[in-house]
Amino acid sequence: MKIAMLVLPLFYLAGNGYLFWKVWQIISGVPIWGRVVISLLFWVAAFSIFISIGLRESQVPDMLLRWFFRIGAVWMVFMLYMVMSLIVFDIVGLFVPVLRQSLLFALPITISILVYGYFNYKHPKMEHISIDIEKSHEGGPMRIVAISDIHLGYGTTLTDLRGYVKLINAQHPDLVLIAGDLIDNSVKPLLCEPFADALAMINAPMGIYMVPGNHEYISGIDASADFLSRTPITLLSDRVVSLPNGVQIVGRDDRINRRRMPLDNLIDSVDMSRPVILLDHQPYELAEADSLGIDIQISGHTHHGQIFPLNLITDRLFEQSHGYRKWCNSHIIVTSGLSLWGPPFRIGTNSEMVVVELK
Repeated sequence: MKIAMLVLPLFYLAGNGYLFWKVWQIISGVPIWGRVVISLLFWVAAFSIFISIGLRESQVPDMLLRWFFRIGAVWMVFMLYMVMSLIVFDIVGLFVPVLRQSLLFALPITISILVYGYFNYKHPKMEHISIDIEKSHEGGPMRIVAISDIHLGYGTTLTDLRGYVKLINAQHPDLVLIAGDLIDNSVKPLLCEPFADALAMINAPMGIYMVPGNHEYISGIDASADFLSRTPITLLSDRVVSLPNGVQIVGRDDRINRRRMPLDNLIDSVDMSRPVILLDHQPYELAEADSLGIDIQISGHTHHGQIFPLNLITDRLFEQSHGYRKWCNSHIIVTSGLSLWGPPFRIGTNSEMVVVELK
């Protein structure tokens, strides 16, 4: 992970440098003042998301930070697919001279991919999973809506949230479980608009429970907890709750907190003769949960890579990077997330809401 944190910025700089070189070739005939302006706009767009994140707790107007974030987020994926397309056309152009103006061919292809990715992101999929557990609970079948990685803030707006609340309520859930990263990079934008009021519109008779994700820590865990206290959401940070029907929810703190409680200690008070649902944001140590007799684990975090080819990387990094799988004892669900972080595109992956029918 530490190597990735070093390598990814280098790749980002190299990709932008390659794209800028191609742009510079195209504008070689433009007057010097025009090239300066174009160059300045190029590099501001390339770094604007980092500007937004770096100034998130400053006194810079919220609207300006929001626009920096959006421009930078779009630019990241635009640059990725432009570079991928340019490399292909540069290689093919060695043999087909008409394709040597690679920028002119790569641009419409990249724009078409981004339009598709944005449309796909705005239309989440509904994943229905039926799970039969040989443990008793009162009240018959139970419908659970499981979501993760909404990332409320500059990317996922209040309008987006209201749409998600409608989707959740349309499923008529008994219980809503949020597997972390409800908040994005800062609580600040959530206090400028009625995000808490929108979350209060979720209708779940048995409650709404959530565990922290790494982004709740990025946003400041205390500030995140304070915001959540204004909503109907119950934050479970190394806590266990028992519902009136006997189902137990184990909420594990995010692994970014190195002092979080070991899982075997956390479930000491759990009645293993009753159904046990574990919420853990990051899907690591799945074999341990399986060996301890956890019935259902719900995680997020991976986004399933969010865009191709990053989904190929997450498939390598995690033993289960997405979807439903029945292990020896545990039913483990890793959702790709109802929304996403940063770039508003789903390419090769889907945003999703998981509806679990617990029998």
